[in-house]
Amino acid sequence: MRPTTKSRSPCRLPAYLSHQLELTLIGYPPASRATSARARPGDASPCPTEAWRRDQRTEPCGYPGVVSMLHPVLDVLAQAPILTVFLVIGLGTAVGQVPLGPIRFGAAGALFVGLAVGALDPRLGANLSLLRSLGLALFCYTVGLAAGNTFFRDLRRQLPLMALCVVALVLAGGVGGLYSHLTGVSPAMDSGAYAGALTSPVLDAAIEAAGTQEPAVGYALAYPVGVAVAILIVAGVVGRSWPGRRDPRPASADGITATSVYLLQRVALGEMEAFKEGRIRISYLERDGDTRVVAPGEELLPGDKVVIVGAPAAVESAMHDLGTGLNKCLAKDRSVVDFRRLTVSSTRVAGRTIAEVDMPGRFQGVITRVKRGDLDLLAREDLVLELGDRVLAVVPSDELEKAADWFGDSERSIAQIDAFSVGIGMALGVLVGLVAIPLPGGITLRLGVAAGPLVVGMVLGWVGRTGPFVWGLPHAANATIRQLGLLFFLAAIGLASGPDFAASAFSTTGLKVGALAALIVVVNAIVLLAGARWAGVSAQRAAGGLAGLVGQPAILAFALSKRDDERIEAGYATLFALAIVVKIVMVQVLVAL
Repeated sequence: MRPTTKSRSPCRLPAYLSHQLELTLIGYPPASRATSARARPGDASPCPTEAWRRDQRTEPCGYPGVVSMLHPVLDVLAQAPILTVFLVIGLGTAVGQVPLGPIRFGAAGALFVGLAVGALDPRLGANLSLLRSLGLALFCYTVGLAAGNTFFRDLRRQLPLMALCVVALVLAGGVGGLYSHLTGVSPAMDSGAYAGALTSPVLDAAIEAAGTQEPAVGYALAYPVGVAVAILIVAGVVGRSWPGRRDPRPASADGITATSVYLLQRVALGEMEAFKEGRIRISYLERDGDTRVVAPGEELLPGDKVVIVGAPAAVESAMHDLGTGLNKCLAKDRSVVDFRRLTVSSTRVAGRTIAEVDMPGRFQGVITRVKRGDLDLLAREDLVLELGDRVLAVVPSDELEKAADWFGDSERSIAQIDAFSVGIGMALGVLVGLVAIPLPGGITLRLGVAAGPLVVGMVLGWVGRTGPFVWGLPHAANATIRQLGLLFFLAAIGLASGPDFAASAFSTTGLKVGALAALIVVVNAIVLLAGARWAGVSAQRAAGGLAGLVGQPAILAFALSKRDDERIEAGYATLFALAIVVKIVMVQVLVAL
């Protein structure tokens, strides 16, 4: 037992402050939380000020002040990692909603809260590698599924962005290496900072090349700086509109409108340029008092009345080419021709294009719009339908229920996911990530649990379906799984990196590495964004590309929260896997400098 005195008063404030100063002057670090047992009488005191503490009747050697009061709480959190993770996610989400000037960090708040909580006790971030990998794999796979079709459709348009990505990463590595040489940062620390600033899963390659854990310290210091700087840059870019001659705005960006038109000239739909290119759709046709759905290849005659659907500019142009606007809306009369939003919940429809569904042949009707999430898309013939899409079908009134049965039209069905397709797709992605590809110079390339699922997800999203198996997910399910995966990943990596970050963040080395991380991100942003603007790539695709180059899911989530544009996801998916390949090579080059 500890000796007692007749009068036992708690430590007064001046004495506590004196103790804090003494600890600082002698350079004594707080005791490791991994060994939190109290010192027993007779043991050699590991703390130089144990006698002082005993005299003051304070706690045994350990975290002084407020942190020592958290011992019981930290012990509970260390024994219940799931509790810790969800606590970080909850608090991080709240922090991410706090406005900092014009921006909110959103999901990235989980990373910053994870760093703060993880710094309290190294045990809190232990054994979370599986959760981190699972969250990252789920996020990347669902991004790939959502962006795959757009990526392959616009592949030629993406080539300038891909070339700029390689140039930016190499140049940023060179500038960072020069800065490290001038400021005394070691090559191993530089390689870790490069991986951390670009938040990429290539830290293992840097550690293996360096032969020490020094890159891990640089990674922990640079990671939050890279996230914060990149989000600030994306916030200033994603809402801009600069000339994008090679990357026009998608029709969904301007919304979809419908206009009734009175024709003044004869025209065959097959010869109408706007109709052939999929810029407009035509649904209702009234001729000589009879109303029906227009047929493919129909020849429109002077005096006909039709409904034209498309982006406002395209509809306006078509109306001037064909005739003049009507004061009445043909779609108000639903006695002969009717329309309804039908939910795609049937696997026989999902994964097929609008042309393959063959509405004119099956139901003498037409699909004019597709609602996907918050986007209202024009129903182009090559648009692939996904589970959860809500199509606007225009059909004869007596065919409407048959069309509803064909599409499924069940909200309950799309609330469930196909576990078989998700499981097989994820397994293929992880398997691809494990494949080792030897490169010149003794370098081995592995895509890992990030780029592997992303690449496989993109391919499966492009394929759509294989026989009876539909690879896509309903939009709501995709967004939910993606958000959960992102939050698990950020919480886990924050908790694991917290101790290293706290140990060096406010030292001279920490400040040098923080500046290095900011420099690396800024150089990449300048090269990529300036080059994208010069090459005629839109600001939205360039912002998504920067998020993919940096490799941080939180940046993509932030960009999408500011602008719901399919080009952002396509830009991210385009550069994410390519950037990982370049980074794997670069971190090993930087270690060797």
